[in-house]
Order: sequence, then structure tokens, then C-alpha cells
Amino acid sequence: MSPLVGSDRGLIDLAEATAERFRDLQVRIAFLARDLDAGQEVGVGVDRQMPLASVAKVPLALVVADRIARGEIDPAANMTLTADERSYGPFGFSAFTHDVTCSVADLMLMMLSLSDNAAADALFDEVSPREVDEQLAEWGVEGLRVRHRMQPMYDYATRLAGHDFALATQLAVEGRRPGGRHVIDSLDVERATVGSPRACVDLLERVWRDEIAKPEATAMLRESMGKQVFTHRIAADLLADDIQLAGKTGGFLTLRHEIAVVTHPGGRVAIAVLTDSDRTARIQNDVDLAVAATARDAVEALAMRRST
Repeated sequence: MSPLVGSDRGLIDLAEATAERFRDLQVRIAFLARDLDAGQEVGVGVDRQMPLASVAKVPLALVVADRIARGEIDPAANMTLTADERSYGPFGFSAFTHDVTCSVADLMLMMLSLSDNAAADALFDEVSPREVDEQLAEWGVEGLRVRHRMQPMYDYATRLAGHDFALATQLAVEGRRPGGRHVIDSLDVERATVGSPRACVDLLERVWRDEIAKPEATAMLRESMGKQVFTHRIAADLLADDIQLAGKTGGFLTLRHEIAVVTHPGGRVAIAVLTDSDRTARIQNDVDLAVAATARDAVEALAMRRST
């Protein structure tokens, strides 16, 4: 069992129940929820490094927003994404048929709201993965490494499995090696863009407290994350008029992730739920629902401790 984290006995019990929930689903879970004002937290395997998939778009967006705030990048500058060179993806400009011209600021919005891979890689043309990684290190961000653009996630898989999704998913399950190594580079902790729940929650906390980058940059990131259109994971059990959510999903083969900040009448909770399934089905709604239940349970438990 992954190490359990909880600020009191009840939260330890909740962490254990969360681990059991995902174990029953044949899913590996790394999870942390933290009350940003009271500091209490609950989690499972909070320091486990996992490939981040599209969650990596959050640190990219922060670095781009910081450079915009510093006057180094013009948010109104237009970039053209040609149809034959755009990165693969199911949403946004990645799915368009023709060339697209878009401003830098709107590329960032598309990248975060629709998880647009083409928009993300256009921004990686402006700020390379290495530059993002070095900036994170300069800011003192630990436990998070940005190593590649979005397109290589697919290139690494198709190199081994072609365009056979079933085979790629089978390799994702069967290709695991000790220590987080993997036959598919984009699932290998030594080659992929990776992070832990603690690293993700720490980053969100610093963004929400304006303790990293320029304040204009953190404000831009918070606003853009608040426009994410996907509500099938963390948001699924938390949608309400008095709750605000700002999040970012990430999915690739067996990975189904989300990180978010939930603002409710009693406070703010930063959450990172990173999952890796042992099953090969393309659609695993039960995993998404388990992520939703985990987020709801954590928010409710932490809110209850603030009210006592």
C-alpha cells in the first residue's frame, strides 16, 4: 500500500478508504488534498512520481504568463498553426482541418480550457520544455519536471504500437518496469514530464497565494484554469452555485488525472489526483467517478474540520 497522509486519525482513515476504492478498480492512485488556509491535508502516495500528460500544460501556462507579465512575450502576437504540422489531439485546434492563426493569449486559453495539444506545442515553440523546466527550478519548484512537448507523448507510443490504440494500451499496462521505468518513453518517469501530487498541490498553493511568478501571471493562470470545460472528474460531484473550480485534466492511455483548486463557502482546497489503470478499456467512467468521489470526500472532510 502507498503511504497514507492525514492531519488526524479521521483523515488517515479517509486516505485508507481512498486507497481501497482505487485498489478495487485495479487503479494505481497518487492523491493529495490540502486546505490552503488551515493547512490540513489528506492523501495517498503523495510523493509518487507519475507522468503528467496534459497536466503539464499548467506549468507551461505559468511560465508563458510570467513572460507576458514581464513584457517578454506579446499576448496579442499572432501565431499560425498549419494543418500539416499541428500536434495531434482530439480537441481544439488539433482537430481543425485548416490552418489556424491565433494570439498567444488565446492559445493559452485554448490549451487550458480545452486541453488543446496544438495550442500547447505552439506555446512550447515560444518557451521550450527545457526553459520551462529551468524556470520551475529557479522558482524552487520541486518534484516536477517538464521534459517534452505534447506531440512526443503520441510519437513514443506509435513508435511501438503504430496507430493501434488497443495495442498501445496493452503495452502501457504490460510495459511497466521497476522504479517507474517503462517501455513507452512517455510513461517512463526518467524520460516523461512527471510530477507528484505534492508537487502539483504545492504549485497550486503558490499560484493561489501569489507566491510564484508575477502576480499578473498567477491571476491569468487562475482565470484560465477556471474556464476548463471538462467536468467529468474532480468537478463531477462538486458542481454547485456556491462552489468555484479551477482545474486541469490530463489523460493518456492508462493515465487519468486532474489537479484543481476548489473554492467553497468554507475555504479553498487544492487537489491533485493522479491515476494509472491496470485495465485496458478505452472508456473507464468508473475511474472518473472515483476521482470525483475522492475530491468530494476530501473537500467535505477538510471543510468539516474548519467548522469545528
